[in-house]
Amino acid sequence: MPVLLAAAGFLLVGLDGSVNIAFPAMSAAFRVGPTAMRWVIIYYVGTYALTAFAAGVLADRLGPGRVVRAGLVLSLFCFAAYALAPSFEIFLLLRALQGVSAGLIYGAVPALVTLSLPASRHAWGLGWASLGLGLGLSVSPMIGGALVGVFGWQAAFLYRVPVAAAIIVLAAWTREARRDGGGAWRMVAPADIFRWPVLQAGLLAFLANYAQFAVWLLAPFYLVSERGLSAAAGGFLFMLTPLAMAIAAPAAGRAADRWGARGPMAAGLAAEAAGLLLVARCGGSTPIALVGAALALVGLGLGVFQVPNIVQTMAAFPPRQQGAAGGFAFLSRTTGIVVGVQTAAWLFHDRAQILGFLPAFRFTFTVAAAVCALAALAALLPGRERGPRATSHSA
Repeated sequence: MPVLLAAAGFLLVGLDGSVNIAFPAMSAAFRVGPTAMRWVIIYYVGTYALTAFAAGVLADRLGPGRVVRAGLVLSLFCFAAYALAPSFEIFLLLRALQGVSAGLIYGAVPALVTLSLPASRHAWGLGWASLGLGLGLSVSPMIGGALVGVFGWQAAFLYRVPVAAAIIVLAAWTREARRDGGGAWRMVAPADIFRWPVLQAGLLAFLANYAQFAVWLLAPFYLVSERGLSAAAGGFLFMLTPLAMAIAAPAAGRAADRWGARGPMAAGLAAEAAGLLLVARCGGSTPIALVGAALALVGLGLGVFQVPNIVQTMAAFPPRQQGAAGGFAFLSRTTGIVVGVQTAAWLFHDRAQILGFLPAFRFTFTVAAAVCALAALAALLPGRERGPRATSHSA
């Protein structure tokens, strides 16, 4: 049950992929330009980047189940409140509050998994939890595209109200995980973080997500505005990135259990870089099938990378700090997203004003591919891989 709840919580957070395909509709409704949409991402992701680490530490103190349940309830409130947002400013405030709810879930879910499974099954459990996130990200653009086209941008949030309610019921029936053999609770200290396995995993997560978030910011405008696809058709293509990520996650967990984290991380980053480079070569007449394949390759690479990366981070902390470990993993990831979105908007905006959409789009994705290729090389740097310091068992 804890792994099922973890996957369901990640699924709910992943459904936020509905928002990206609604960017053109939001831009028109609030009368703001395409680059202003970066604040929709930054207010949300920036908030849960900061909240996730604090939530992880809180999960070590109170138990991950309680923190996850708080995040679910706050999520439900936010989804319903978007229907009443009168302005772009109020909308952004709600995005920040939703970011708090996502941070509570993100920060506590990895500990919910690792504290309920023996050490030999951690990668397996995290892989299936990540499958929930990938499924949410993959189906949500198509759902969002279909609903937004009929009911407006608010539908990208409102359909998640009953989903959140159902997961809250599941959480109420899930037995809390407990710590075994971890000793008394202790606040995470700088010395727990400034160690090579932790820093390497954090740096790679930062770079991988820095690179791939050019897809989430610019691909909707390429598909809908530049190629003239409907929101539903654009959502179908856009979902190929997270769908491939979801498919890769369980296999990546098994690979990490068998061969360790370093090899799968490097392979995933290399595949992601190749996909980003292919997207950079897309133009106004590129076959749609090739565009879809490029987007899918980005997701496949990220899916292969992410589970071993989280496993490496979780394994570097003792059982009593699994919450802090999960929070740090998502802090690294989401900091990369925030910086990546801001950088992508900056790289794109000035060139788009002078050269037009496609040259700016291609340049931005070329830079993203180069960053990801450097991350693949960094993943091969020698370092000591270690298993979890203690074994935890289900309650």
